[in-house]
Amino acid sequence: MKIPDLHDLIVPADSDLRAALIAIDGNAQRIVFVCDENRRLLGAISDGDARRALVGGHQLDAPVSAVMNRDCVFCPVGASPEDLLLRLSQVGVTHVPLVDEDRRVVDIAASNRLRRIQVASPDLVGNELLYVSECVKSGWVSSQGRYIREFERMLAEFCGVPHGVAVSNGTVALHLALATLGIGEGDEVIVPDFTFAASVNAVLHAGATPVLVDVDRHTWTIDPAVAADAVTPRTKAIMPVHLYGQPCDMDPLLELASQHHLRIVEDCAEALGSRYKGVPVGSLGDAGTFSFYGNKTITTGEGGMVLFKDAGLAERARRLRDHGMSTSRRYWHDEVGFNYRMTNLQGALGVAQMERAESFLDRKRRLSREYDEGLADLQGIERRTPVSWADDVCWLYTVLLDPTARISRDELVDKLYRNGIESRPVFYPLHEMPPYQSLTHGRTYPISTDLSRRGISLPSAVSLSPEEVRDVVATIRGVLGVRQMVPSHPGPDRRT
Repeated sequence: MKIPDLHDLIVPADSDLRAALIAIDGNAQRIVFVCDENRRLLGAISDGDARRALVGGHQLDAPVSAVMNRDCVFCPVGASPEDLLLRLSQVGVTHVPLVDEDRRVVDIAASNRLRRIQVASPDLVGNELLYVSECVKSGWVSSQGRYIREFERMLAEFCGVPHGVAVSNGTVALHLALATLGIGEGDEVIVPDFTFAASVNAVLHAGATPVLVDVDRHTWTIDPAVAADAVTPRTKAIMPVHLYGQPCDMDPLLELASQHHLRIVEDCAEALGSRYKGVPVGSLGDAGTFSFYGNKTITTGEGGMVLFKDAGLAERARRLRDHGMSTSRRYWHDEVGFNYRMTNLQGALGVAQMERAESFLDRKRRLSREYDEGLADLQGIERRTPVSWADDVCWLYTVLLDPTARISRDELVDKLYRNGIESRPVFYPLHEMPPYQSLTHGRTYPISTDLSRRGISLPSAVSLSPEEVRDVVATIRGVLGVRQMVPSHPGPDRRT
């Protein structure tokens, strides 16, 4: 991926409208500038100019001179930054050619070079610095300190669960949950094929065997019916993953677990604040795990937590987290454990983040509504089907491209990047990657495979402004609109 250079934004004066449209599609900037053989600026053609020309009866072989805007905005090459910002702030002006004394284009100023909209970024403007500074000043920077206990209490209370066990990251939260529940060698754990690799890796690290199953077409989460077909005498647990903030359909999974005496370990890494039939995720199974990586709704930099309803399980998890050391006899180890402890510094960040958790969730809900409204009638974009039982708080706002978009998902990722907008493809299906190919046992995964090819996550930071959401939506509309006017050419299938 690259930001377009000067060559990408210029077409020769003897070009036709088709060539101009192909250039606009290629540079993803929705505009090209028409220059003579000496690169003197003659005019500009935007995607809107092209559309109006076609509607007005011009054919694709019409010369650019017949449709270009000869009165386009430009500035001298020595213009001050203030002058350029003033020009770029005018309605409809996104690119300003910089010309020398002979009106030759030597550079182009663009609004997308002045900003970068990130997929996710933390909001750390509350008490984070104050609490971390207190840790440093007091010397309580390791795994002892009041902030860890307070963070555990706050998150557990937020989710309606009595016990929280803070750990160093979300992946070890999953592993600790499995180990605490006694899941290990010889056991099988049912895991959705469409999830981040941490879910399946934790099962493997526990010594158990992951059983990969396909996901539901509407929710993109584990399909309860497929999970039921995957149960064997060796099955000991199911790991529902609440993906991108969308809760799984838990009732049939809980019923399945009850019928076969299975454990439920909820992977809630991406779903803090989401609810299933009014009940917070993380409180429905035997254990609920969370991640607080820097791109999550709340963050401690790294960090995770396991929630338990059972006091005995929580006590064992705390012991395993700390090398298996007895809680009543110092340096006496009751069993082989792990060093999965969270630091007080991380706990301090977590407490400060939890103080604003509700405002973060409100922002996420607002962002989701703004994307829903902005993309609602856009041909080529397929949004996830809402379900009545889910109150989802979008971690990453994610959509699918359908064939009418006439553009591949990876092309769209590239074109958004060229406009200063970061996005990301969704996860690969686990069954396609080398470490997990042996886990299929002849099963097929048509839905997770399809979602993986077409899914794209859009900027979803809690700090994203309504203006930035509108900018993302307008850019997607512009890119897809241009592609509708030129012959399609499928892009490569790659993750960037």
